Amino acid sequence: MFTGIDEVDWASLRHAYGSARDVPGLLRGLASADPAERGVALDGMYGSVHHQGNVYDSTLACVPFLFRLLAREEVPERGGIVELLVSIGEESVGGGSVRAHAAVRAGAETFVALAGDRDPGVRRAAPAALVRFLDEPARVLGLLRQRITVERDDRVLLALTEGLGLFVRRHPAHSARAVDVLSAQTAPPYDPGLRLAAIGQLALGAPDRVPAELVATVVRLLRERSEHRSGGPDRPAEDTLVGRIRRLRPSDEEGSHLLRTVHTALGGRIADRSALLTGQLTSPDPIDRCNAVWMSAGLFREWRGDHRQPVALIGAQLRAEQDQLREAAVSVLSELFELAAPAADDLHALLAARPGLRVHRWERGAPTLGGPLKALARSGDPRAVPALAGVLAGPVVPDDLGRVIVHLGPAAAPLAPALRRRLGQVPLGSPETAGRAVPLLSALRALADAESLPEVLRLLRAAPGRPGPGDTLVGHAVRTVDAFGPAARAAVPVLRELLLGTRYAAAAAGALWSVEGDAAAVLPVLVGELAGDRAMRRQAAEELARLGPAARAALPGLRRMAASDQVGERTSAACALWRIGGEAEPVVPVFRAAWAENRRTRVKIAECLSEMGAAGMPLWNLLEKELTSPRRHTARPGGYGSHDIPKDERLLRMCRGVLAEV
Repeated sequence: MFTGIDEVDWASLRHAYGSARDVPGLLRGLASADPAERGVALDGMYGSVHHQGNVYDSTLACVPFLFRLLAREEVPERGGIVELLVSIGEESVGGGSVRAHAAVRAGAETFVALAGDRDPGVRRAAPAALVRFLDEPARVLGLLRQRITVERDDRVLLALTEGLGLFVRRHPAHSARAVDVLSAQTAPPYDPGLRLAAIGQLALGAPDRVPAELVATVVRLLRERSEHRSGGPDRPAEDTLVGRIRRLRPSDEEGSHLLRTVHTALGGRIADRSALLTGQLTSPDPIDRCNAVWMSAGLFREWRGDHRQPVALIGAQLRAEQDQLREAAVSVLSELFELAAPAADDLHALLAARPGLRVHRWERGAPTLGGPLKALARSGDPRAVPALAGVLAGPVVPDDLGRVIVHLGPAAAPLAPALRRRLGQVPLGSPETAGRAVPLLSALRALADAESLPEVLRLLRAAPGRPGPGDTLVGHAVRTVDAFGPAARAAVPVLRELLLGTRYAAAAAGALWSVEGDAAAVLPVLVGELAGDRAMRRQAAEELARLGPAARAALPGLRRMAASDQVGERTSAACALWRIGGEAEPVVPVFRAAWAENRRTRVKIAECLSEMGAAGMPLWNLLEKELTSPRRHTARPGGYGSHDIPKDERLLRMCRGVLAEV
């Protein structure tokens, strides 16, 4: 197996953490008779040699040895090695990946023999490898069809069905017979799990062949499958990265995968996906409901629509006896912000029944707000206020409390005295100062609580005037003073000091304008900042926009900035040009280009259009198109980015507001 391994100059090769001299030990560990040692070795392969899917020169050097391991039946758990090779050989952009794909493809004949291996784990991994790397479509299809007729292991049959679906998508010119096989598998005598798998693959690759009443059929098959399902798969005991990931998977990983495939195939068909989630969330089986809760998050993050019914059903899971189901529901709801409102009654009831859930205490690290309270407050429900007051009265205040309070708006006003007191207790000059103070400042800023000015100035005067740990603190403190407006006159001396060549000059100028309204005092500073670095230029432009016509002296610099090669600068400059000069002609083309180039500019542009009235009419078609788009403008692959949900909802509100004035 390892002939020639010591002849490779591993020390000169690299992986994610430097020299690859440890790789021979990892390769040998994959063949160990000790399960723990094999787990550590596979952990190391994914953790360094193939870290986060990357291909290094050491990764390429491993491929021949991995194939040799596969050829030896005495090597345990070779299915994991097949999966590793498939991952290494996945086609992607980059020279290393191209060479890796070619290297795995060169050994594809090995996968043919493995399709009939005595180890079901190997047989389960082989179909995906065959379809991806054997360059003989007719032969691949023949192998898959033949294996389906003789295979008796249900999990291997599912893998073969998924292999057929992958074949349909990769080889459309050869797919007709594969589609026929999949179509046949959607009906009896095949078991419900295999029928679900076939439907999911057809939905991905041949949607015209899915059964009628797709959602109702999937829900019915899911329930039939659940009625006959045995306990979940055994959890590996090894304490490795791979082992921990496996333990965190759903207790019915197979069922989760089957339904997620259908959701992926449905894509932006929001009504169908909501109906499917409704069916899952009303299943008698708590495992099915738990799977549904987790996969709902991707829908909410990526797609717009009326999500009230599935959210309410997720709220109903808070009444479940199963801890795992209840915790899954809390986790998802806490990331939905205002979209969690239909579950607010259930969140409030859970907090009333279990007040200990207000705060979550970690084994290591500072406590944080408990998920139910966080979700209720982020939804904007004022019933969170008494519970938050109780937390503020406790011995330790979670560091994230201030960030949550901002979502309650004026309803959180009764919390201001306690927030003030807590801010006054933040120690000065400590590494923890900024972390503890910034959330409280955010809350007091949202409440515009000018009575907290002495506590804010205490922090501001003690913070260092240079980049470092206090950097974030100074910026937040200045913005908090800004929110207090004329009531913050006592801050004028400190703000004037910050105007003098500090990195906070633009923010301090904006705050000084809010307090005094004296353009002559701040305009020279802001005009000068337009010549600073990019971050300073953008902030200066945003502060100048607030001055309106009083900042006309800045127009030449802003016009130059509106021609920048950086889309964020152009957008900020164009907003300022409109608010200062009131001319739409120079800003409309900037906005149109920025809207298309970078979706992150859209909220700022819509905000400016809400002020432009009829002058922004040439861009109203962008707002109309945005409102008809089902996909969130902040959506990222895989449905990640829950904190972007409020940004997208705000964009939709602003678009509707502008067009409502038409």
